[in-house]
Formats: sequence, C-alpha cells, structure tokens
Amino acid sequence: MSTATSLSGRVWQQGRYETLTMLRNGEQLVLMVVLPLMALIGLTLTPFLDGLGPNRVDVAAPGVLALCTMSTGFTGQGIATGFDRRYGVLRFLSTTPLGRAGLIAGKTLAVLVVLAIQIVVIGGVAWLLGWRPSFPGAVLGLVLLAVGAAVFTALGLLVAGTARPEATLAVTNLVWILFGVFGGIVMPSTKLPSQISGIVGFLPSGAIGDASRAAFLHGTLDLQAAVVLVVWGAAAGLSAIRWFKWN
Repeated sequence: MSTATSLSGRVWQQGRYETLTMLRNGEQLVLMVVLPLMALIGLTLTPFLDGLGPNRVDVAAPGVLALCTMSTGFTGQGIATGFDRRYGVLRFLSTTPLGRAGLIAGKTLAVLVVLAIQIVVIGGVAWLLGWRPSFPGAVLGLVLLAVGAAVFTALGLLVAGTARPEATLAVTNLVWILFGVFGGIVMPSTKLPSQISGIVGFLPSGAIGDASRAAFLHGTLDLQAAVVLVVWGAAAGLSAIRWFKWN
C-alpha cells in the first residue's frame, strides 16, 4: 500500500513539474493558448464556417479545442521530451524510483492538466462569443478530447524518442501547421480543397476534428472518426514502446 502511495506521489510530483515547465515556457504558451484563441476569434468573425452550424462559434470552438490537444500532446510534449532526451534527463529519471512508467505517467498527467486549462480558457472565450453546447454533447466532447490528447501525446513521444531534438522541433512544428491548416482539425473537410478532402478523415487531426464537432454540435459519436483515432493511438503507442530511445 505504501509502495503504491509513494509511486502515485512521485508521479504527481513529476506531473506537477512537467506542467509548470510547460506553462512557464513562453513559446509553448503562444502555441497552446494564444494561437488557438486567435483561430477561435478569427473563425468566428469571418465567413469560412458559414452554413456548417447554427452559429460560426458553434463550429469553430470544437475544432479549436481539438487543435489544443495537438498543440499540447504532440508539439509541446514532443519538443520538451526531445530536449530532455538530448540532455540526459530522461536517462537519469528512468533510473530513479520514478521509473520509466512513472515518467510517462507524469508526462501524460501534465498534458491532461494543461489541456484542462486550455479548455477553461478557450471554452470560456467561446462561451462569451455565444457558444452553448448541450450537456451530453459537452461530456462526450470532453471524453474525446482526452482520447485525442493521449493519441497526440503518443505521436509526440514517438517522434521525440526516435529523432534528434532539432529534427523533433522541425517535424512537430511543421506537422502542427500542416494539420492545423489542411488536416481537418479546425477546418472541416468540406471546406478543404477537393484533392485532400477525401483523406483528411483518416488522419489523426481530421479524426479528432470530426469527432469533436459531432459531439459538441450534435451530441453524437462519429464512430468512424473515433475508430480512426483509436487506431492511430494504438499504433503510435506500440511504436513508441518499441522504438523509443531513452538516451
């Protein structure tokens, strides 16, 4: 009992440290809060999402919240883990009583805490702009966002654990831009060029975007999007376990 308690305490302390590190990083704050807020306000004030829902903000808010899962889990945690690996932090922590499993649990906890903060901030601004999701839809949407955060964290750890830190920095930022603009996460596939609209639903970005919009807008589960998301998460998680290098 005491061992389990001490392990949970170490995971909590590691998660707290990871959370504070992410929140104190100015560049990550821009990526995690400022840019999503700009996207939310921009999409609410422009006609790009007209005809997809009762109000622009009803369509914009779910997509922007989905973008937050990618910002925190993939880009933020991927970059942080990549440089922790470069400077030997991961190798050191993996040999402490925290262990490798505890380290991963702490990082996952940090992602969920930061995502909760993003939801409060982004969701609060969307509420002021007129967003009123139904209670069942909001609950389903929050569950899907947590799943999306796990999927993108697994993808971020896969990149960070197999590539050099400089390459991780470039890849995660490039993917964030490409997925954010053309990946169906913020802009539904019906608003994208026909050449790519048919495939974005099979990307993790398109899957979390479609699932989030279906939940928050209609209170329904987009089963195809959910399955695609789970498959990506399983593949990324197993690949990270198999190929992740701790030093």
